[in-house]
Formats: sequence, C-alpha cells, structure tokens
Amino acid sequence: MKNMKLVLMTVVVLFMATSMFAADAEVGGVKWGALSAALVLGVAAAAGAIGQGRAISAACEGIARNPGAAGAIRLAMIIGLALIESLVIYALVIAFMIHKF
Repeated sequence: MKNMKLVLMTVVVLFMATSMFAADAEVGGVKWGALSAALVLGVAAAAGAIGQGRAISAACEGIARNPGAAGAIRLAMIIGLALIESLVIYALVIAFMIHKF
C-alpha cells in the first residue's frame, strides 16, 4: 500500500513539473505558469491545513492527559504551527516565481 502511495505521489509531482517546462508561457490559450502556481499553492495549503489540524489535535489530547504540562505543550504547538505556516508561505513565494516565468 505504501508503494502505491509513493507511485501516485511521484506521478502527481511529475504532472506538476511538466507544465513548468513548457516551451511557451501560453499554449493553446492555457497559461501554464498560472495553472502550475495555483496547483502548487493548493497542494501546499491543503497539506498545511492537515498538518495543523493534526498538531492541534495531538496537543489537545496531550493537555487532556496531563494538564500540568499544558504550558510546555502549548508552546511546542505554537512553534510547530508557525513552522508549518512558514512552509505554506514558502510555497506561496514559489508560486509567485512560477507564475512570473
């Protein structure tokens, strides 16, 4: 099952990358740069949202199990959420770069 997920992810990444190497910025009325940028940003936002949801869920479960450690868990959660959000912002920058070229 893991191999199937890996193959599927590889195929998706290859399909995303091929539009970047198009000869023209616009072929047949389709702006491939804009399409690639939208796809990159959508995948990054979805993955970031899933990661943030799992992080918050785990933090709430940890606080419920050990209320005495709430401060440390909350601090670690906030740092983790900031790092996850920074990855989505990096994807936004890359999307702007793809769209420009």
